[in-house]
Amino acid sequence: MSFRHHIDDFIRGRIIGKIEEGRKITDVARVFDIAHSVVSRLWKSFKTTGMYSRRHGGGRVRSTTPAEDSYIVLLAKRNRRTTAQQVANQFLAASGKQISRKTVARRVRGEDYTHRDLLCVSH
Repeated sequence: MSFRHHIDDFIRGRIIGKIEEGRKITDVARVFDIAHSVVSRLWKSFKTTGMYSRRHGGGRVRSTTPAEDSYIVLLAKRNRRTTAQQVANQFLAASGKQISRKTVARRVRGEDYTHRDLLCVSH
């Protein structure tokens, strides 16, 4: 299994600086102990975009805001016997935004608030 270790922006800047000084990509890769292909890709990206920092990952946009997440957790804490589906229904009534019971369970789990009925999303 391979692991990906991202290079922080400081090191990226140093790599670009070394190449701009006139050093070869192979030499820079050897100095920083990074694969030649990684340095080459970084240099190519810098030449086309003018930036050396990483773009944030893609992924799906969250359906709720941080404030709404806090409200979902608050609803769950108010009544410990409520289910994730009931919290989703209460949230729909309060905000007009429909969310799934799985979303409720994930938000509650993300706050490290453990409640058996809310974490069980199979029923």
